[in-house]
Amino acid sequence: MAQGERLAADLGDRLAELTFVDLDTDEVTARVIDEVARWAQAQGWRVYRRAPSVVPLPPPMEQRHSVLDVACARPDGPPVVVEVDHTDRARTVQKLTAEADAGRIPIWVRWGVGRFTAPPPPVRMVTVEVTRRAGPAGRGRLHSRTSERPAPEHSAAGGTVATPALPIPLTEPRKGT
Repeated sequence: MAQGERLAADLGDRLAELTFVDLDTDEVTARVIDEVARWAQAQGWRVYRRAPSVVPLPPPMEQRHSVLDVACARPDGPPVVVEVDHTDRARTVQKLTAEADAGRIPIWVRWGVGRFTAPPPPVRMVTVEVTRRAGPAGRGRLHSRTSERPAPEHSAAGGTVATPALPIPLTEPRKGT
């Protein structure tokens, strides 16, 4: 497995644990970016948010550069760059491809209700599926991601659990009353 694939798989495992309820689009994007940054910091990497990209902005701002959601400097390999989007943006693929051409490992984190189209290599995609519903007036759509964990076992393995004798006193009786 190539280094980019391994890193994307590792980030995907980390993001699989991410849960939230009723966040708007900006809040979900911020939550995912925060988790990407924590993942990178846990690797011991330097993390830069809103780092300059190699791609200039379109006219009339071509003197400025686009930014990356997260860029990571690694002591043991090329930098890793991560973009987080909830829509399928051609400009993101162009930006990440340019980053790959500059020697960085590009990862695109896409979140949403599904229908994710994989980008061309070497860009790697990590998906974060959410559910959505209409929010209260003025709030727009709200997104949630909950875990599908089974309920914990409440009995001891092997069957029986000792039951205390009843009645159980709730307090010690007071002396002198």
